[in-house]
Amino acid sequence: MTDAALPMTGVKAVQPVSGLVKADGSVMPWYMVFLGFGGMIIGQFMAILDIQVVAASLGQIQAGVGASTDEMSWVQTVYLLAEVVIMPLTAYLSRMWGTQKFFMGACIAFIVSSIGTGLTSSIEAMIVMRAIQGLAGGAMIPAVFSTAFTVFPPERRVTANVVVGLIVTLAPTVGPTLGGHLTELTSWRWLFFVNVPPGLLALFLVWRYADFDKGDPRLARGVDWWGLAAMAIGLLSIQYVIEEGSENSWFQDDAILWLTVLGVVTFSAFIWRQLTYYQPIVSLKPFRDRNFTLGIIMTLVSGMSLYGGTFVLPLFLAQIRRYSAAETGTTMLISGLTMFLTGPIAGGIVRKFDPRIGMVVGFGLAAYGTGLGHAVTANWGFAEFALLQAIRAAGVMIAMIASQQMTVSTIPISMMKDASALVNLTRNVGGALGLAFLSTALTQQTARHFMDLSTAVSSASAQSQAMIAGLTARMAQLGVADPEGAGRKAFSMLLHRDAAVMAFGDAFAMLAVGLAAAAVLAMFASPARTPQPAPGAGGGH
Repeated sequence: MTDAALPMTGVKAVQPVSGLVKADGSVMPWYMVFLGFGGMIIGQFMAILDIQVVAASLGQIQAGVGASTDEMSWVQTVYLLAEVVIMPLTAYLSRMWGTQKFFMGACIAFIVSSIGTGLTSSIEAMIVMRAIQGLAGGAMIPAVFSTAFTVFPPERRVTANVVVGLIVTLAPTVGPTLGGHLTELTSWRWLFFVNVPPGLLALFLVWRYADFDKGDPRLARGVDWWGLAAMAIGLLSIQYVIEEGSENSWFQDDAILWLTVLGVVTFSAFIWRQLTYYQPIVSLKPFRDRNFTLGIIMTLVSGMSLYGGTFVLPLFLAQIRRYSAAETGTTMLISGLTMFLTGPIAGGIVRKFDPRIGMVVGFGLAAYGTGLGHAVTANWGFAEFALLQAIRAAGVMIAMIASQQMTVSTIPISMMKDASALVNLTRNVGGALGLAFLSTALTQQTARHFMDLSTAVSSASAQSQAMIAGLTARMAQLGVADPEGAGRKAFSMLLHRDAAVMAFGDAFAMLAVGLAAAAVLAMFASPARTPQPAPGAGGGH
């Protein structure tokens, strides 16, 4: 029963609590809302999972399609580039077509492109399919976040936020684990074919139960094509520079330098266009809110930590410990399990306390856990990394949910779709920045530590001479043609390994410092409040 159907008693009718009141006055039962939202969650999980699911299997994919190492880097890079381009547009497109139709279109494109990627036999075809897959995946991710805050009432909003936060943090963590084991059990093609069954389930649930709003076809008129072109060129240029800069000596490479200039100019033009055009494709109004702006900065930091931690640990296990994809995945499982178990706890903290407390506690725990890696040695394995992963994962989970709640706590519901697109874009850019920064830092710190070790362990050192003598004797026992030369080479390799281990310790420390800075920044947020709908907005809860 709606307000209009009640007798005039002089008292405003209370909205029904049995379900979602839609714009046309009909009521959708909560079980249907959760089923529709659940379908969207499945799609979001697949989209985020596919960023990292290939990380542990790039060698097998490379052999399968006959690609070079440089070409293989594009399997991940093009997916992220495509996601970055589509994310800012999701708010505009979902308002134009409606959340249900928009999500279904993206889900169908994701399923088809996943099949196409798994069937490819050349790197060129795979890159094209991965680009389409990235566009489709990037379209699904922000839609879930905005739905959690626009469809559910305040008392159910934290639960929905916990689920979204769990997916955002868990999917990239279990990606290498799932990918490594799946490749060993079947083949690399099933990394993509595995998307089909859950994709079809998500498509059915969204089609059947996710009719939350209606689109506005009038938005198809007056699309800001100039703004769209400036945004695409700017974001693609900046993201490419971030992804490839560390491997191309940054601005020493002409292409990186000119793409940086192009990205800054076109992205600046895009911002000016959005501030002056009557129908912007990306609304920048959420940035007027202090909490949102602070939340965006913390989302950037948490993205760097989330993807950076997922990057550093598998790299250490592969390069230093020589773990297989399956062994690396098993070691990383601690993070996934901890996040899964911490989700309900994080939700309780956000419900009972100010989100600022959750952010300070979460970022503080993540900083402490990540900082434990500063003491890493070449012998660290599953047991040694377990505590680090558990503390870091629990902190990231709490911080992510609290920061999501705080970021949108003081903006109106009418801006939620735009805010969602900007938050998810920032998280992806933060992840790319984290990976680029860590790649550069690992290379530079390894070289610096190697020089320091080489200077400290000179040829005149009795200890180094004894070690070289022992290695030479070992090479002679193995029947090596030039045992002395082989012994010196092995000694140099040991120094390089020690230098690399020290560089990994530095990388963990850098991540910890960034997380600690986010914990301090969280103290400057304003008290959270329940987002209010815009005047005249339909669909009460």
